[in-house]
Amino acid sequence: MANRHLARSVALQTLFEWDFNGYDRKAAISALERNVSEFAPGVGDSSFATKLVEGVLEKQTDIDLIIGKAAPEWPLLKIATIDRNILRIGLFELLFTDRTEVPPKVAINESIELAKTFGGESSSKFVNGVLGTVYKELGEPDKDAPKRALKKEAIPYDKLPVIKLGGAVVFARDRQDIYMALVHDIFGHWTLSKGKIEESEDEEKATIREIKEELGLDISIRERLGVNEYPATDPEKGKIRKRVTYFLAESPFSNIKLGTSGGLDDGRWFKLQDILDLNFYSDILPIVTKAINILLGNKK
Repeated sequence: MANRHLARSVALQTLFEWDFNGYDRKAAISALERNVSEFAPGVGDSSFATKLVEGVLEKQTDIDLIIGKAAPEWPLLKIATIDRNILRIGLFELLFTDRTEVPPKVAINESIELAKTFGGESSSKFVNGVLGTVYKELGEPDKDAPKRALKKEAIPYDKLPVIKLGGAVVFARDRQDIYMALVHDIFGHWTLSKGKIEESEDEEKATIREIKEELGLDISIRERLGVNEYPATDPEKGKIRKRVTYFLAESPFSNIKLGTSGGLDDGRWFKLQDILDLNFYSDILPIVTKAINILLGNKK
């Protein structure tokens, strides 16, 4: 077993103990020293395992928020303890280490191998789905680097299962000003509030409910803006299509109360004239621009 893979295994054992037993940082480091001595006496330099454990402990809050964003249907505490900590190690390497030292594909592949070795029957698929989602959000860095080829036959895009969501450009009027309510995600983008639409559920009613849960605002739908559809990876279902129907919706100009949905760290009102200076995802910007033109009375 390569030294770094062994170091990752020891780090995983340590983080599992820390998580399962509720250890503090000091106890976690003591557990790491014991585990290195017991399970990797010949590893020599244990600095890599130490870097992983200390890094995960330091960045735990950020990492756990990202897990929530990438796997919104799986509350963190419902994820198996071993899988949860494999994800923490993988995300720490993917997001917070030097890519020349640990290329993104190596971080993902190593986590999948840990899941195959230590996790349950579906652990590797789950880990691959979550890390793959984050990797795509990052813009697939080093995508063209040489990779190990284990190619599965691709499912045609139009055959992928569809997950329906409803979202809204929420606006409010205060005196002479028009404001728009936006949410900020942990990947650094301002975006639109949205949520899942269940099968056979009315799109408008579902969107009103989801905006209330995410922003604490009571909205009234004014008109349909359009649909965004994009490929994504679900930890359980694998490759999917997400289809988001966006509406223009009005709300009283009241305080935003950000809900507990994973992956969001802020929500606020912006004056209309300040909106287009924000950092948006490329597929969201046309929806926002269309809404601004409608609100300003310009041609749609």
